[in-house]
Order: sequence, then structure tokens, then C-alpha cells
Amino acid sequence: MAIREDAENPVQEAEIREPLIRDDKTLADGEDGSSQKSSEGHPWMVYFSTFVAVCGSYEFGACAGYSSPTQSAIREDLSLSLAEYSVFGSILTFGAMIGAITSGPIADFIGRKGAMRMSAAVCVAGWLAIFFAKGVLALDIGRLATGYGMGVFSYVVPVFIAEISPKNLRGALTTVNQFMICMGVSVAFIIGTVLTWRVLALTGLVPCAVLLLGLFLIPESPRWLAKVGREKDFEAALQKLRGKDVDISQEKDEIQDYIATLEQLPKPKLLELFHRRYLRSVTIGVGLMVCQQFGGINGVCFYTGEIFETAGFSSSIGTITYACLQVVVTGMGAFFIDKAGRKPLLLVSGSGLVLGCLLAAIAFYMKVHELSLQAVPALAVTGILLYIGSFSIGMGAVPWVVMSEIFPINIKGQAGSIATLVNWFGAWLCSYTFNFLMTWSYYGTFILYAAINALAILFIIMVVPETKGRTLEQIQADINA
Repeated sequence: MAIREDAENPVQEAEIREPLIRDDKTLADGEDGSSQKSSEGHPWMVYFSTFVAVCGSYEFGACAGYSSPTQSAIREDLSLSLAEYSVFGSILTFGAMIGAITSGPIADFIGRKGAMRMSAAVCVAGWLAIFFAKGVLALDIGRLATGYGMGVFSYVVPVFIAEISPKNLRGALTTVNQFMICMGVSVAFIIGTVLTWRVLALTGLVPCAVLLLGLFLIPESPRWLAKVGREKDFEAALQKLRGKDVDISQEKDEIQDYIATLEQLPKPKLLELFHRRYLRSVTIGVGLMVCQQFGGINGVCFYTGEIFETAGFSSSIGTITYACLQVVVTGMGAFFIDKAGRKPLLLVSGSGLVLGCLLAAIAFYMKVHELSLQAVPALAVTGILLYIGSFSIGMGAVPWVVMSEIFPINIKGQAGSIATLVNWFGAWLCSYTFNFLMTWSYYGTFILYAAINALAILFIIMVVPETKGRTLEQIQADINA
């Protein structure tokens, strides 16, 4: 296979890189290379396209963060019982599961931009239903719709960014997805304390509006255009992303050759994804989603305030500190991912998660057995903040980055939907079982999460490859060889 040979031959690989990373030699030869250097040094269309796409990520965060600051106001205004509001809060996850199931096929059928446009429209309808709600039915329908939009965004945004980005920027730009999710959640937490719940719903329309307008100004994913046979549009989109004076011939040929090779294969059915040819990529993608969600993150995030109160620490101070820490550390992860690599960040993140869980477990063990009670709040807060910071530096964003890189384009829709569905199912299961586990044993819960995160470290060491600094075609050819 041609791409396989390219990945293994350093001489050919250097030739592939040459048109994308030029040096000053052209100037020495008397050629006017200033335009090439400018367009390559400042890939503004890639940055702008990423900004437009991550408005969907921000919308994701706004949807997720909406229910927490609005609980008492909505219950009072609409006379909802606790059970009715619990349905309103949790139905978001079921909408996201439906979105996850359909996201891959939709993105394959109408394109990455089309999927984002449809998702934004559904979110707009959902927010308007919440804003005009006079009872629980309209409220739940709106929440289900915004959940569906979240599920689609969670898949299509990182995939779109990965497919448009050059390999030296792909990790950092894809990580911006998680950063904007954190921003959306944090802003909803903060402004939700000063805005009414209906006005807060209207703020969810802003990122949708920016996204819908911005989609008219950016190109479609070149890889998707090549897959569906739109050759002229493919070349035009790739040229627009790389710069008008950049030689895209090598990158264009590499993408086309790889897609042509894949097109010769029969289109895999769902169960065929678990055959030997694709099993490793599916195992990596689904396995990382299991590692991300089953380590306890949604339980800890959803019930941060209660955890701090149980440990004897101020809930408001702890929650604000958690929100700020999450945003800052996620930003640091975006800076380091293309320098340190995906795998080292995952291993550092997993180790911090284990340590954070163990510190929290020790704190609650001391509280239950009344040992050094004055040290319990500080130990618990240290453990939880270490847990949140460690998750944000790697395990929060990197699984989505790797998922967007490893699936060949002929199975990306189906395999990506499976991985995203597993992620959302894990999010629901973790948040649903957390209170039951804490009722069983405070410290036992965190010991269990520490054990799961330790197993995640073993999985990362043994199964997950490093994808830094390689084209998508090289990554996929090696994994699925």
C-alpha cells in the first residue's frame, strides 16, 4: 500500500513534509518566497475555521452548565417537584446519546459543516422552547433538543478541526474544543447567578448565531470533499486553508491516494468494525472514552459543591476555584499537546487522577473514623482540585483529539458514533451512580475511581499510540495495517 510505504520510508516522508514546511532556501535561490512564508506562517483560515467550529463547543458547555444555576428559580416559577426537575436535568444526556448515534452518519451524508449547521438549528429550537416554556413538557422538549445538539457537536467539531488542520497544529487546535466546552460551562455558572433562567436560555442563542453565520465564510473539510468525489471543491478548500500561494500538490496527492485505497475496500457494516482490519482503531477510540468517563469525572463535576460541603469546606469557594482551574489547565494542555505529545499528557493526567482520588479517599476515611479532623477539609480540597486539574490537562481533551485522528474516513462516521455514544453512556452512568456509591462509602467511592484510573494508565501504555507530528493518513495506515 502506497501510504504504508510512505509512513515507513523517512526519505519519502521528508518529501511529503517539504512543501508544507519551507525554509529560507527559496530566497537564497533568488525566488520571491515571501508570500509562501507568510501564508504558511500565518494559517489564518485554519484559525478562523477553528474559531467558528468551537462556537459549537462553547454551545456544548452552555447547555451542560445551564441546569446548575437555574434549579431553584425554575422550580419556583413553574412549580416543579424535585423529581420533575431531575428529569429536566438528566434528559440532556439522553438527547446527547441520540445525537451521538446519528452524528457520524449525518456528518458523512451532509458534510461536517452541514452537521454543525443542523445541530445549531436544533439547539436554537431547544433554547426557544425553554425560554417560552409554561410547563414541564416544553421545558423537557427544549432540554432534549439542546442535548441532541450537544451530542452532534461532541463528535463533529473535533473531527472537522482535525481534518482541516496541518499536522503541526492539529493537536493544539483540536484541544481548543475542550477548552471552549469548559469556558461555556464556567460562563453559564457565573452569569447564571445574575440572570434570570429565561434570559440565560437566550444567551445560548449567541454561539449558535455566530456559528451559523461563520459557516458561510469557511471551507468544508477537504477530506470529506475528496471522499464524496467533489474534486474541484476539494482542491479549492485545501488551497484556501493552506494559503493561496502554497504548493498543496503533495498533501493533495497523499489524501487522494489514501482515500482511493479505502474506496477499493467494501464499505464496512457495523459489526465489521470489530474485525481485525479496524479492531485496533475502534479499541483505541472506544477504550479512551471508557477511560475518560468511568474514572468518575461526571460524578465529581456534577456534585462538586456537595463533596466540598461533606468535607467541611465552603461550597461556593470550592466551585469557583474548580471552574477557574479547569479553564486554565485545559488551556495549558492545548499549549503542550503538540510539544509533549498525546501519550505523555494522558499518562501524566492518569497519574494525577489516581493520586487525587487517593487523597480524597484518605480525607473521607479520616472523617468517617474521626482521625485528625482539622486536616480533612484541606486534604479533600487538595485531592479534588488535583483530580480536576489532572483531568483537564489530558484526559479531558486528548481522547477526543485521538478519536478524531485514528479512524479512517470510510469508517469515521460509524466508528465515531460508537465512541461518542460510549462516552455519553459513561457520562450518564457515572452521574447516576455517584450518589449511590457515596451513600455506600465516601472513601470507597474514590478508591474505586483510583483503581479504574490505574487500569486506564495500563491501557494507555499498552494500546494507545503516539500520533504527534504525523498526517492523518500516516496514523491511520499504521494503526489499521
